[in-house]
Amino acid sequence: MTAEYSAHHLQVLEGLEAVRKRPGMYIGSTDSRGLMHCAWEIIDNSVDEALAGHGSRIDIVLHADGSVEVRDRARGIPVDVEPRTGLTGVEVVFTKLHAGGKFGGGSYAASGGLHGVGASVVNALSERLDVEVDRAGKTYAMSFHRGEPGIFSGPGLDAAFTPFEAASELRVIGKAPRGATGTRIRYWADRQIFTKDAEFGLAELEQRARQTAFLVPGLEIVLVDERPVPGAESSAPRETSFRYDGGISEFAEYLAPDAAVTDTWRLTGDGTFTETVPVLQPTGAMVPTEVERTCHVDIALRWGTGYDTVTRSFVNIISTPKGGTHLSGFEQGLMKLIRDQVQQNARKLKVSANDKIEKDDILAGLTAVLTVSFPEPQFEGQTKEVLGTPAIRAIVAGVVAAQLGARFSSSKREDKAQTSLLLEKVVSEMKARVSARTHKETQRRKNALESSSLPAKLADCRTNDVAESELFIVEGDSALGTAKHARNSEYQALLPIRGKILNVQKASISDMLSNAECAAIIQTIGAGSGRSFDIETARYGKIILMSDADVDGAHIRTLLLTLFFRYMRPLIEEGRVYAAVPPLHRVIVVNPGSKPNETVYTYSEKELHALLSKLQRAGKRWQEPVQRYKGLGEMDADQLATTTMDRGGRTLRRVRVEDAEMAATVFELLMGSEVAPRRDFIVSSADRLDREAIDA
Repeated sequence: MTAEYSAHHLQVLEGLEAVRKRPGMYIGSTDSRGLMHCAWEIIDNSVDEALAGHGSRIDIVLHADGSVEVRDRARGIPVDVEPRTGLTGVEVVFTKLHAGGKFGGGSYAASGGLHGVGASVVNALSERLDVEVDRAGKTYAMSFHRGEPGIFSGPGLDAAFTPFEAASELRVIGKAPRGATGTRIRYWADRQIFTKDAEFGLAELEQRARQTAFLVPGLEIVLVDERPVPGAESSAPRETSFRYDGGISEFAEYLAPDAAVTDTWRLTGDGTFTETVPVLQPTGAMVPTEVERTCHVDIALRWGTGYDTVTRSFVNIISTPKGGTHLSGFEQGLMKLIRDQVQQNARKLKVSANDKIEKDDILAGLTAVLTVSFPEPQFEGQTKEVLGTPAIRAIVAGVVAAQLGARFSSSKREDKAQTSLLLEKVVSEMKARVSARTHKETQRRKNALESSSLPAKLADCRTNDVAESELFIVEGDSALGTAKHARNSEYQALLPIRGKILNVQKASISDMLSNAECAAIIQTIGAGSGRSFDIETARYGKIILMSDADVDGAHIRTLLLTLFFRYMRPLIEEGRVYAAVPPLHRVIVVNPGSKPNETVYTYSEKELHALLSKLQRAGKRWQEPVQRYKGLGEMDADQLATTTMDRGGRTLRRVRVEDAEMAATVFELLMGSEVAPRRDFIVSSADRLDREAIDA
């Protein structure tokens, strides 16, 4: 380091050098997320073509050598010479930052690409990139090495690369079928740039492909994974195809996690606004010009019986996960309209002047897909996560007010019934919120004077330290008696439940709250339920589900997990819900002489057979018959403490929610009201069942 600082210390990065020097500025990060961002920069170019009406199919191939290939049947990248640079259109697109056809030149009415850097950034961060274009009856090809055009001696990364010296060349490598146009791009991400563990997640690619297919009705996206499956000797390519003709209405139905209160409503409309933008003149000068824009708004929304809110917002089919002016305009229009409707129906809904509807009351149970499309939107950053164009807020709010307002004023019987149900739901959410807030304000940490307000059957612990305390939810009163003697009453509390609790996936909130077992669990934990759940007021650091190690015990555990997942999910998300692992067998190993016998517990049939084989090989004997525990009540206190409750020797399985949407789908399949999908699942999975594991 030196104190001197002058002009010769400054560096000017030319062309794609800046991308390789600071890749995070362009793709967000250099881990798996950045790798996926590169793939979608290429894919979105093909999607923009489909959105403009060119091409109805996109193929995405994950090759076994780590490369990615994207094929479309659109117009194909221009192959003629761009006059200002003297380079072909293919080379301009892949080597020049801020170059492309999406700067208002008339090629695209609305597109996801804006900055003209996507393809060139991917090229700069690729060890090799090959592009082929079908146009005018010919197939053109060009290759690049870390952004530099040239020729490879063969396929793959091992081929020698020779850069162009005097001038680059767009080669003609064959004839294209008559009338066929399109682009094929294959690239190998540069491992000098990306982290070693960066890889393409198939599930994430499928999710994004499905989402795009919903947003562009009629577009088919085919995803092929040719990568080898770990542990498999050989594996055939896995192919998945996505095509949805129903558009965002079908998307909203797919996303909805609960039963419907209203149908899926479609709100569409247009609005215009003016903005001053610099426009490139033929002379090369940028002249500020006032232009009029038209914004098309398309919204699909429905309310369900639950309290979760699922919203997806898009600008020119590009996802904006952090929202922006379009989402704030949607919420603004929704709040104003619903509040006005509640006030107009105050007497019927039994709402007083002091009751105020808040945003959370309206959004409870809402599933909405919001899309806007207009030329040259303003985003915050290259990753396009937040829309910043100010005029869109008022346009979206106006469309919501007009279209949804028409639904509320409709004379159709069906519309009247559904809007009435919606207002009742919003008001009930408001009343539940007010009630929960009142309860929270009056609720205090338990003490000796307040213990009478807890369920009578709760055997509480003595400690006031939440982090140390554990609540065991025990199956049956017989197991409770043993557990009382097995526990450490300083920090272990016991709450028995009788048999199988209510299946809350099917039941309403009122049915759940009126169920004695569910109410006792919620009251004991003391943090409320649903949207009003506050994990800070939970009375125990660990919630441990202790059920028998049989099929009924697994069913009871599933019912309890359904309750926690639907109404106390933060406990699962923070890893505070566990399943106890009681043993299945007790083997007493007979030791010779005066040496005391040894007790060994096993937790599965496989583990038992392995133990007995090991003892037999060692010439050791064991007492017959081997004890098989049918339930927790068959253990004595010492056995239960040693195997299941004592912190020194027990095993706990932590319940996690790695993918909330997938978990919600599984819960709906296993515990929901739709019988047919569950029956299909049981029939298709029957062969995977270990019949010896069933007690019959």
